[in-house]
Amino acid sequence: MEIHRLIASGSYGPDEIKAMTAAYETALVEVGSVDRDDPLTELIANSVLTITATGERDPKKIKERALRALGTRVRDVA
Repeated sequence: MEIHRLIASGSYGPDEIKAMTAAYETALVEVGSVDRDDPLTELIANSVLTITATGERDPKKIKERALRALGTRVRDVA
């Protein structure tokens, strides 16, 4: 899982880790990614870390901003 490798290389508190992990996982669901080796997962992980570095801690906002920054189309998850 890409996000955990990136988190391990940084210095993050438990609240940041929880927010980043939640944002990452929901982002993958929204884009329909099931292959964790897909290069898109690394792009999403990096985007999530970048957004979190701005001080954002709301997983939903992190996810939305990360996907928007990548210009990713999300699938309809009802």
